[in-house]
Amino acid sequence: MWRNWLPVRRRRRSLGERGETASAKFLAKLGYKIVARGDRDGIGELDIVAVDMRDSRGPTVVFVEVKTRINHDAGHPTEAVDIDKQRQLTRVALSYSKRHGLLDYPSRFDVVAVTWPPDQKSPTIEHFMHAFEAAELGQIF
Repeated sequence: MWRNWLPVRRRRRSLGERGETASAKFLAKLGYKIVARGDRDGIGELDIVAVDMRDSRGPTVVFVEVKTRINHDAGHPTEAVDIDKQRQLTRVALSYSKRHGLLDYPSRFDVVAVTWPPDQKSPTIEHFMHAFEAAELGQIF
């Protein structure tokens, strides 16, 4: 039994996994309720799905894309969320909303940029609310 458990326990988490964990903790401290992490379907993956109870529109479903980098040499992490990525996230978010009966709730897309140099114990986290609007929703229906 222990032989199977130890290799999993000792596995080093990737930079992306550590960034997503740090982002989820960060959002929870802000008052978000994390309802899903790493949700996958046949279309793609959502890093974090949360509910923001503080939104002026009432409870809002927030689809959070997390981008983690060790530095900004190749640009800011948010630059990776280009229009193609926005289209993909829109499709996955719509699929998630349909599967979970959330189409009647307001929703939005946030991006969390995590910069975590190897020599630092904790990362720098930037949260961009309403980072982009749903991309090309008309083509989905």
